[in-house]
Amino acid sequence: MHSPISALRTVSAFQAVPALPVYRTDEVRRIESLAQSSAGSTNLMERAGLAAAQLARELIADSRKPVLVLAGPGNNGGDAFVVARHLKQWWHRVQVVYAGERTKLSADAAAAFDAWSAAGGETLAELPHPALASCGLIVDGLFGIGLERPLSGLYAELVAAVNASGVPALALDIPSGLHADSGGVLGCAVRARHTITFIALKPGLLTLDGPDHCGELHVRDLGLDVVALLAPRGMTIGSAILRAVLPARSRNSHKGTFGSVGIVGGATGMTGAALLAARAALRLGSGRVYAGFLAADAPSLDPSQPELMLRRVEDVLSMDALSCLVLGPGLSQSAEAKRCVERALALEAPLVIDADALNLIGAHAGLQDLCNARSAATVMTPHPAEAARLSGRSTGDIQSDRVGAASWLANRYRAVIALKGVGTVVAIPDGRYDINTSGNPGLASAGMGDVLSGLLAALIAEGASAADAARAAVHLHGLAADQRYRELGGPIGMTASEVGDAAREILNAAIYGGPG
Repeated sequence: MHSPISALRTVSAFQAVPALPVYRTDEVRRIESLAQSSAGSTNLMERAGLAAAQLARELIADSRKPVLVLAGPGNNGGDAFVVARHLKQWWHRVQVVYAGERTKLSADAAAAFDAWSAAGGETLAELPHPALASCGLIVDGLFGIGLERPLSGLYAELVAAVNASGVPALALDIPSGLHADSGGVLGCAVRARHTITFIALKPGLLTLDGPDHCGELHVRDLGLDVVALLAPRGMTIGSAILRAVLPARSRNSHKGTFGSVGIVGGATGMTGAALLAARAALRLGSGRVYAGFLAADAPSLDPSQPELMLRRVEDVLSMDALSCLVLGPGLSQSAEAKRCVERALALEAPLVIDADALNLIGAHAGLQDLCNARSAATVMTPHPAEAARLSGRSTGDIQSDRVGAASWLANRYRAVIALKGVGTVVAIPDGRYDINTSGNPGLASAGMGDVLSGLLAALIAEGASAADAARAAVHLHGLAADQRYRELGGPIGMTASEVGDAAREILNAAIYGGPG
């Protein structure tokens, strides 16, 4: 498998990127164990080292410059020795710094060390001189997916030197210092230009701090039929879902064919949030969109989008024919807002719950029970702080295990959860989850969550399941931001409104094959 994934996409607006399996550390260990009888663990280390050496050879811009290989005390270090041996055999100048003890290596890593020595390779105990800047490539093989404690001492010094050198770094399996399951930095972590990960993707490569440290990801399955060995609970969200989630429209259709979306929110001073959600739903094809405002001085017309039907909140909550209701944009946490949430949770229509509605549910056990008792589809789109309130934990707890937190919330509320942030996690109650790979820092702007909720509701109203709508909306939202990134030349000043416009273009391109 050769599947590069850019840490920050600046590619065309729509490309058919496949969904890939994602495994946590304990699952990777199970796969290794299951594969051992047919492939042999030593064989897997040899395969991993050869794959990494082949990629390293492609990345070396100047073959006259030496390659520095950092080998750690575990099996990641064993992979590094295999890389060094192959590069040396291909006539590259290779320097190996070994931060460990030969007598403490596993049998496989010790065999790799001995093979490097037998090939005439030497190991250094400290960084070579002159400066690292003279190297053409650094191979980071200090620590892999088993790391659980913060780096310190010599290891922290090596990481700092790599990051300060300006030399491109290729990380083996995962950048040293990055937690494989959470994406959190354990004290410090290598900022790699490329990461080659073995067997399959890990959550920490895709979420939290992972994308800032991994550079471009390259997946090598080492010849294993990974999915056959262990069915994945996690997947990335592939852009093919945009073609699958909605069919091309029949000519014999009308506005009722594409559903009616209601928006409940817009308290005093926050009417813009409801309008952003409503406009996004309209742009993504909803046949009718009703925006219900809590504010007494709410507008009766949206001059920039007169197709919207603006109402009082109670009018929208009384509608019988809504295909989906968005609950929360700009709602506030007043007593009146709480009554709106109670009424909405009792409706049989699918719900997309965001913003202040999430905060109210998190603060009131009675609302939590009402949410849990719903029979219609429920999608909740919390950011980490809202997820913390919904679970009674701290924001730090949520971020320390984003996949676990999203899965817990999905089970607790019997809902589809889209835990927003870098690598948004979409979790469903049966334990499966998806991690999004689209998007960029331009999404860190006011109103982006309102637009996402409108996109999501439109997809549900037009016939998508709650889980597929959440996956597609999250991915489309990120792709739209990536298109704007490319057009603007960067993420600064990106607005929620323009992301909604771009989402419309991309969905049309995905379904109808237009330019994107």
